[in-house]
Amino acid sequence: MTTFQNQVAAEATIAEQTWTAALGAVNEEIADCFERREPRAVVREMTEAMLMELDTRNCWTLAEALGHRGPHRLQHLLSRAAVDHDLARDRIAAWAAGELADPDAVLIVDEKSSTNCVGAARQYSGALGGIGLCQVAVHLTYAGRHGHAPIDRALYLGAEWAADEERRLLTGVPDDVVFATKPQLAGALLARTRDLGIKARRLAGDEGYGGKELRRTARALGFVYALAVRTDHRVDTAIGRLTVTQLAARVPRKNWMRLRTGHGLKGDRHYDWAMLDIHPDDTSDGHRPGHATVLVRRHRYTRELSFYRCHSATPVTLADLVDVVCCRWRVEEDFQTSKGVCGLDQGQTTCWNSWMRWTLISLLAAAVLAVIRARTTTATTTGSELVPASGRELLRLLRITALPRPRRARDHLLHWSAWRRHHQYQAAEAHRRWNNITATATT
Repeated sequence: MTTFQNQVAAEATIAEQTWTAALGAVNEEIADCFERREPRAVVREMTEAMLMELDTRNCWTLAEALGHRGPHRLQHLLSRAAVDHDLARDRIAAWAAGELADPDAVLIVDEKSSTNCVGAARQYSGALGGIGLCQVAVHLTYAGRHGHAPIDRALYLGAEWAADEERRLLTGVPDDVVFATKPQLAGALLARTRDLGIKARRLAGDEGYGGKELRRTARALGFVYALAVRTDHRVDTAIGRLTVTQLAARVPRKNWMRLRTGHGLKGDRHYDWAMLDIHPDDTSDGHRPGHATVLVRRHRYTRELSFYRCHSATPVTLADLVDVVCCRWRVEEDFQTSKGVCGLDQGQTTCWNSWMRWTLISLLAAAVLAVIRARTTTATTTGSELVPASGRELLRLLRITALPRPRRARDHLLHWSAWRRHHQYQAAEAHRRWNNITATATT
């Protein structure tokens, strides 16, 4: 046990050194995105505070943990400070992808919802599994053999929301932001990675992104894709037009291949796979047809089927496509980290700028954590009897070594208790006065 503790102590030391270097490097990358040094310093403070051990993360709780006397500096950064958050987004994405560089990296598109205000409407959300009042954003993750991290996001504005001039004005939505479907937003995120020179040649996504429009965009950008499709998705084959379910029913028993799709704490995970040639339906003018296939995954025991439409310019093996499909689950890990550790959906932001900047800082914290995990794992890879440190386990080490601890002085806590209660009293009084005015106006 002493040997194991010594190894963990070495990991903690490496993580502490890497944290200082990585956070300093990424802040240098975005230094010219700020007109003044004060907002730049606040971004660094907020990045550290996002990873502190806090029950909730918003401007009030972060400011209290940092030792500020009020949330005003953080609120100013999110809403009014002169910050080019789009340029900062690009710099952070390029930095994270460069640190985790892998020529066979996979870009993964997915969506998640929250209850923040700008863009919130009654709409479908895969995270909710139905329709609810929520805010939906499309996210992009970079996944390679060295690690994975979220690198971009785009807020989805429904058609009704995008056309509402009053709501756009109240929340500060820029005039050049127009209605776009989620696959169109995903296509824009992918195009931006190409503009930034991010090297990733493979793409994965769930059923919401398996339509022809995004597949055509992916091919134009040079991606090998493996995108999930629904069970009633129709494809053109040498024997006619069939649903993928009908196509899977024709697979001979000997053509199924069992492959390992991952390794968990309980052992390896295996599924049965089949790959079937189809005719591509997303070939643009001037492009060669390439190689289009349907990948079918079958559960070993329940026989439940999942389907993926795939394409590559050159022939690829079944194992290569399975590897792309299996990478898609890394985006779920990134969502868990971004939400549970980095406060991605806790910001209580109501306007466009504040949402963009809050999510930017959350993604920055998640990217730094991913880079530290990759460097620490690489530096300590030996024949140890310890599993590699997870992101949360690594964060525990950082909280006792590199991260500042939340302020817990008695006078400071008393000050914040008084500040919160007075602010809440003022808010309640404002609501009461407004209700009296509206009640009088209607009588």
